Amino acid sequence: MISDSNKLTNCDWDDQSHDFHERGAIKPMFQKILMPIDLEDQNSWRKALPVAVDYAVHAEAELHVLTVVPDHMLRMTFVAQLIPEGYEENLLEDAKDRLTQLLDDELPDGQPVQKVVRLGSIHKEIMRYARDIDADLIIMGTHRPEISDYLLGPNAAHVVRHADCSVWTIRE
Repeated sequence: MISDSNKLTNCDWDDQSHDFHERGAIKPMFQKILMPIDLEDQNSWRKALPVAVDYAVHAEAELHVLTVVPDHMLRMTFVAQLIPEGYEENLLEDAKDRLTQLLDDELPDGQPVQKVVRLGSIHKEIMRYARDIDADLIIMGTHRPEISDYLLGPNAAHVVRHADCSVWTIRE
């Protein structure tokens, strides 16, 4: 039997503020969040973007939204010869405009966000940018694997296996 004197009471607690975040005792677990999206696939962001925004707001974290323009066709020698001058710049500018429009439409007014467009291999650029900003969390949408994913591997799977930070996948 526990005597009344051994019971925990409010007196056992520090009567200072219990908001550790305000006192600076505990920092949010994640301070830089990277949210990669595919502008061609609404499923890559429809469920995951609101989660990333909500977490960034509550953790007072930086939110970086990245889209990668794949360069696999541009690296092929026979195709590269046919591509007009300035094509890459036009692709990047178009992606930047589309990303800006998407975020203007989907994010709450006043939500701070770093918008980034990169050219290259999708999973490699996601991981490279995460290292560049020292991200401590990547939040990304994913889908049910299809047979081609097992043969080639989806970008989300590459990121989950090889990222230097935590990865939170949100299944569509």
